[in-house]
Amino acid sequence: MAFLYRPADPEDPGAQLRELMKKRDIIVAPGVYNPAVALLAERMGFEAIYLSGAALTGSLAMPDLGVITLSELTAMTRYITRVTRIPLIVDADTGFGEAINVVRTVRDLEDAGAAAIQLEDQVLPKKCGHLAGKKLVPPEEMVKKIVAAVNARRKETVIIARTDARGVEGLEEAIWRANLYVEAGADVIFPEALQSLEEFKEFARKVKAPLLANMTEFGKTPYITVEEFKEAGYKIVIFPVTTFRASMKASLIVLKEIKEKGTQKHILDQLMTRKEFYDLIGYYEYEKRDTDVAKKADAIVEKYKGKVEG
Repeated sequence: MAFLYRPADPEDPGAQLRELMKKRDIIVAPGVYNPAVALLAERMGFEAIYLSGAALTGSLAMPDLGVITLSELTAMTRYITRVTRIPLIVDADTGFGEAINVVRTVRDLEDAGAAAIQLEDQVLPKKCGHLAGKKLVPPEEMVKKIVAAVNARRKETVIIARTDARGVEGLEEAIWRANLYVEAGADVIFPEALQSLEEFKEFARKVKAPLLANMTEFGKTPYITVEEFKEAGYKIVIFPVTTFRASMKASLIVLKEIKEKGTQKHILDQLMTRKEFYDLIGYYEYEKRDTDVAKKADAIVEKYKGKVEG
């Protein structure tokens, strides 16, 4: 439903997410990169969504190397949270600087409606977690960022600590860092780019905290189902870039059709109709509100004219 007509904002999106984590064995959070896709996810019945740094930068035709700015991320966070009522997990990459910068990052994203803020332990320029050549910051630097994030929040915003250590120094280092990050105050741990279901299970056995799993495509992690992640002990599963990749592929198919055939009439069944989109964004409610306001304004003017003429 469009943002002008939705229910009031949750007073504390982080508290909303925490309550959901208590109630659900596992939460599936599909990746979204704009408000319309976020509305689709909510309409489909998902109870949380994930603003992926990779998908957002991709939609801006930029690489996932930490080149996006905090203002761009904050703006998209606000655009999404003003049209949805479900908790939004926000990928803040490395926090946009050192520990002192993380304070600003957390407060800006919290003000924009983020329920959870994710920070990772890579060196800038960061890379996609499933690519080679990643470098890690010293553990004490990441700990400072987590402490800064925890101290900066003014609500129950969930702080998620991601470690990329598996692809750099091995699984045991990832486990060691994860436990260190829990000690520093992280609410949820995100082990990036584990390479088998057994590794996910071992990680869960050795890290006693709520865990987030990344089920991305074309990466180092094999295709594992939500049910398998639940049985392995994970609380949240994200599909960060899936909707973006699907949208790009669909757009490519449509553009090719127009280029080759000069018409789109043969693929109308692959397009969302005008009515379907209008229903999604609450278009007719906008029209109704505008009509109601116009009627009220006309009545006021007519009443005033009558007083003046009388």
